Amino acid sequence: MRIAWPELAAALGLLLVIEGILPFLNPRGMRRALERIASVDDGTLRAAGIASMLAGVLVLWFARH
Repeated sequence: MRIAWPELAAALGLLLVIEGILPFLNPRGMRRALERIASVDDGTLRAAGIASMLAGVLVLWFARH
């Protein structure tokens, strides 16, 4: 399997744009959200992380098929 570098770069660029929307539009809300996340226990953060990764894999799978 060959890595498609332009597609990977485009995906990274899109990720950065999406990640930047909330702090740009509502920095105070972003700060409050980060403070709440900091108080969440490790197990909950891990569960949210795996759920996010699985959702991303599903989105990619459906987008490619």
